[in-house]
Amino acid sequence: MIQLDEFATMSCKSTKVAPSVDFDHSCSDSVEYLTLNFGPFETVHRWRRLPPCDEFVGARRSKHTVVAYRDAIYVFGGDNGKNMLNDLLRFDVKDCSWCRAFTTGTPPAPRYHHSAVVYGSSMFVFGGYTGDIYSNSNLKNKNDLFEYKFATGQWTEWKVEGSLPVARSAHGATVYSDKLWIFAGYDGNARLNDMWTISLQDREHACWEEIDQSGEIPPSCCNFPVAVCRDKMFVFSGQSGAKITNNLFQFEFKGHMWTRIPTEHLLRGSPPPPQRRYGHTMVAFDRHLYVFGGAADNTLPNELHCYDVDSQSWEVIHPSLDSEVCKYYLNIGLNFLSPYILLSSKAEFPLSLPPQMPSGRLFHAAAVIQDAMYIFGGTVDNNVRSGEMYRFQFSCYPKCTLHEDYGKLWENRQFCDVEFILGEREERVLGHIAIVTARCQWLRKKILQAWDRQRQVRESDEGTAGGPRDIPAGNRPSGTQPMLEVSIREAEAQPFEVLMQFLYTDKIQYPRRGHVQDVLLIMDVYKLALSFKLSRLEQLCVQYIEASVDLQNVLSVCENANKLQLDQLKVTESHFNQVIMTKEFERLSTPLIVEIVRRKQQPPPRLYSDQPVDIGTSLVQDMKAYLEGGGLEFCNIILLLDGHPRPAHQAILAARSSYFEAMFRSFMPEDGQVNISIGEMVPSKQAFESMLRYIYYGDVNMPPEDSLYLFAAPYYYGFSNNRLQAYCKQNLEMNVTVENVLQILEAADKTQALDMKKHCLHIIVHQFIKVSKLPNLRSLSQLLLLDIIESLATHISDKQCAEMGSDI
Repeated sequence: MIQLDEFATMSCKSTKVAPSVDFDHSCSDSVEYLTLNFGPFETVHRWRRLPPCDEFVGARRSKHTVVAYRDAIYVFGGDNGKNMLNDLLRFDVKDCSWCRAFTTGTPPAPRYHHSAVVYGSSMFVFGGYTGDIYSNSNLKNKNDLFEYKFATGQWTEWKVEGSLPVARSAHGATVYSDKLWIFAGYDGNARLNDMWTISLQDREHACWEEIDQSGEIPPSCCNFPVAVCRDKMFVFSGQSGAKITNNLFQFEFKGHMWTRIPTEHLLRGSPPPPQRRYGHTMVAFDRHLYVFGGAADNTLPNELHCYDVDSQSWEVIHPSLDSEVCKYYLNIGLNFLSPYILLSSKAEFPLSLPPQMPSGRLFHAAAVIQDAMYIFGGTVDNNVRSGEMYRFQFSCYPKCTLHEDYGKLWENRQFCDVEFILGEREERVLGHIAIVTARCQWLRKKILQAWDRQRQVRESDEGTAGGPRDIPAGNRPSGTQPMLEVSIREAEAQPFEVLMQFLYTDKIQYPRRGHVQDVLLIMDVYKLALSFKLSRLEQLCVQYIEASVDLQNVLSVCENANKLQLDQLKVTESHFNQVIMTKEFERLSTPLIVEIVRRKQQPPPRLYSDQPVDIGTSLVQDMKAYLEGGGLEFCNIILLLDGHPRPAHQAILAARSSYFEAMFRSFMPEDGQVNISIGEMVPSKQAFESMLRYIYYGDVNMPPEDSLYLFAAPYYYGFSNNRLQAYCKQNLEMNVTVENVLQILEAADKTQALDMKKHCLHIIVHQFIKVSKLPNLRSLSQLLLLDIIESLATHISDKQCAEMGSDI
């Protein structure tokens, strides 16, 4: 429901977290069912510094643990630089207040590098390093297990019979399927990579069980985090003997199988995985893993890295702009700041205010409550312990399905309008002109040449002379459109299909890594990428090949590279002695053997350049350019908005909308024209263009008034999920301002969004002096002007009316 008294708290023109929106297929298409909340929401990706823990409550610390239970963060143990700790602190996230948690019973001995998890209404603490670090006495690792009940404050040690995990510290721990899982760590002499589990359901019958792990088991390691997402446990980086890696491993609980997630497919120029590090944190939220801090090659970075489990890709999260500004003091009042503001006319805020973003640190701890991450403590520069608490606001929008939608179009091969005839065997591969011409200029040229030949043949058959080619034959309605044939002699079907998959999805499904035939296939794809000038695909192929070459296949790869004249892929420098002793080496051609030996004796110079590597354009960039005019000559459908034509592309509409897919498959209009509406409502031209941007390349940036028109569009047009709907709701709740309130009022009136219309009228009457000066006021309809007058009259009190009457 609308909270009209809170409209003044809204922050304009910034992305905020709004509640998630689910489809309700029982309701009609009307936006009247849109319920908005105009209360304050936190800015997405904003860091906020919360009140630090005072020394009289608890010492600053590192190597501690934090867990989240309901609306509170619980901090246990750690060290303050001199002593180990075993106090339990509580931070209330609603009141932003610190206190010592109530405890009874005997707590665990002071310790650090232990683990803590929450199960049910209890916290479980396992292991860690104990003793007196100040006097360097009684130092040892532990394998004890303690339970803390949040309701009663009772500490209890679990006495477990049978086999026990070796005592350890700096290990990983998580809860899954009613069990505590312990992985790796340090036992005082060596790093471990064993795994143990214990059921937390029945204390009386609980026993430890060692897990028989399989697959690509991570090396022995310590000082790493673990997180559970999509029913899998993830381990990232950490200290592994003398080597620290930045590998990401996933563990499947059901089959006890480890898999190392490959990162070689990431393009140079796009965000790589985080640097190798230790002492960092990693938490899971929605489909993402968030990695923060740690020690990375003698530095303490403070970037926040995000890993998408579904797309297997990393990115660096850019914090919101107001993360650098301390809003804590602004809530107290600007009077506190006025002496400082007067000292510096150039500074918007006093330079002495603390930043909102946390500095780099290691051995801190993190936990998630609802849609935010809380980070506490850690060791910062100069080995100083921290008592700071920071909050980071996640975004919780549904994922963009652009790549998946176009990928399904390729897999299903519906609405294909081009047939590629490939190689000497003239194998045939179907495709869609709209996607191919948007992504590849080389194939675009081939298609235009084929169109010209097709037109010339048709004109010759008809005995007529054709004029200049303004619009290709493909612009005829779909029902009468013949399949265009394009011959490409330099490409074979199998590598060409991999290339086509890339055009539709911006990635390739990697075959079996290291398998000779699959490496050779990707080499053929690489050859095509060079010929077709697809820089992005070139990089993908090179990175796959480099990651797949080993002693078993190196000579086959080298021989194929020689055959394809790909000198840059002849990789033989490493393991030279082992390679030349194989039987396969003897069977190489003489010129190739000579070249390999010469390369060993005189390696070719490595060329370094300060120029950035050309990674080409992405799917999003290409489809954006296509919509903005690059694909006009390939349009084959006309969308009519209130009688005004807008050319579009059938395949793209069908890929992104089940409404259009069903229409084009079953009852496509003969004239190729489709009337556009959302239910019974016709959107504005501006909102319609916003919807096309979403369809073509997933854009969700739009004025708030467009969001009113498009809120029901995902339901009506059958988009893959409600991502657009969630953005529309957030946009409406956060970005209504005095400057745009009249446009939104008009949109709300047209779409019958009654709560938004009421909210706009509320803003207008409370800010009428400013609104009255807006030029758009004079262009409002008579009925809307009457609504404003009525709202003003209701707002004016009887006393004010009496005062106005006495002045007359």
